[in-house]
Amino acid sequence: MTSSTKPQFRLRLPECLSFCFLMVALLVSASATALQSSLPDFTTLVKKNYESVVNISISHEINEEDVQAQLPGLEDDSVDELLRRFREEQRREGGPLESNALGSGFIISQDGYILTNNHVVEGADEVLVRLHDRRQLIARVVGADVRSDVALLKIEASGLPTVSIGNSDELEVGEWVLAIGSPFGFDFSVTAGIVSATGRALPNESYVPFIQTDVAINPGNSGGPLFNLDGDVIGINSQIYSRTGSFMGLSFAIPIEMAIDVADQIRSTGTVTRGWLGVIIQEVTMELAESFGMTRAHGALVASILPDSPAANSTLAVGDVITHFEGHRIERSSSLPPLVGRVPANSDAKLKVVRQGRSIELSVNIGELPSDEDLRQATRPADRLNPEINVLKLTVRPLDDDTRNALAIDKGGVLVDSIEEGGPAQRAGIRVDDVISTIDNRPVDSAREVAQVLAELGDRKSVAVLVHRAEGPVFLAVKLDD
Repeated sequence: MTSSTKPQFRLRLPECLSFCFLMVALLVSASATALQSSLPDFTTLVKKNYESVVNISISHEINEEDVQAQLPGLEDDSVDELLRRFREEQRREGGPLESNALGSGFIISQDGYILTNNHVVEGADEVLVRLHDRRQLIARVVGADVRSDVALLKIEASGLPTVSIGNSDELEVGEWVLAIGSPFGFDFSVTAGIVSATGRALPNESYVPFIQTDVAINPGNSGGPLFNLDGDVIGINSQIYSRTGSFMGLSFAIPIEMAIDVADQIRSTGTVTRGWLGVIIQEVTMELAESFGMTRAHGALVASILPDSPAANSTLAVGDVITHFEGHRIERSSSLPPLVGRVPANSDAKLKVVRQGRSIELSVNIGELPSDEDLRQATRPADRLNPEINVLKLTVRPLDDDTRNALAIDKGGVLVDSIEEGGPAQRAGIRVDDVISTIDNRPVDSAREVAQVLAELGDRKSVAVLVHRAEGPVFLAVKLDD
């Protein structure tokens, strides 16, 4: 009886290693193919839109001191030699000393209207626009808005390719976006990334809800378009966060709706206006939310209402938490100013606020946002006077009852809180803890009234100030600085 033998399969070591390498290669290839199929193809988008993007260069006359100030760290001899060569080159060309800067922009109408950043063309003596076909045209600055950093240009041309305007309100975090511009002067460069955040507030930019991306933006990209995957412009590349001056992974774009609104206002009226509520707001922490009877922290807490503001003429109160504005939910306090700014002045806006644990609705007639200087005046605390912006160079605060009684002052007056060394007030003999009751024979009883009187002095060389102190009242003549 014979026993049957089972077949045996054996792989030698070299064959086993070859098999393993083959399987790894197949897996890597499959993964790469899957990854490639999941990534967007930007080629069609670029071909459709690159002709609508322009390069912008500016020139403005500068003096030699400006040039030297821009060259820190060089020895005097190096500076002198560099300046000499620079001057000779400019004079050979028959022109004054000039500084050049680069930026980007995009065409929004076939007859030559172009959007870019205000900071790209600010202070320019001449703006030169270079098109995709290498034509170079002088552009006219139709108008610009510093607050939004948007500028509208016009070139004399027709039949130009234009971009398609999208809707940044529909952007979602994580969505792919693409930028076309001229970083460092390299025309029509394309970079891509994703939306990192929306409605981002930056310091001193409270009226712009920036789109944050990780798209590589560098000097020269400013003013260029930011596209979504549909090929629509959803923003203007405006700023980067950087410690080196170049891209570090955080870029910020102005929403296209805001830019178009600014451009429309510039074209129709020549100026840009925004809605104004007239409140000082702060973030709502979880502890504050609990104290207000709220289940979660959101909204904008009204910390102060400015005098003579739209809010002051409404039923809005200090301590209210604004949770909704015109139907928009307020998650963070920084999202409120841009919403208010989009409302036309002298129109009613609906607010929902939390007051003493209850949610109530109210209406505010929105005003027009004042100029930066007027806004600084309005937001200055009423019980202080800033020495940097008043000709007396002192600060004052309200007069307390004890001082009033001790000096037998019936009404009015402000207490001198501090005096700038060598300023007009000190030279005239005014001292800390003096009480000022009149300036230019006009009674004052608050820092606001003092500021108003001083603002109306015009080009006066001196002014009489009535001062009260323990030894009695005295008029002092204050000679004002030129």
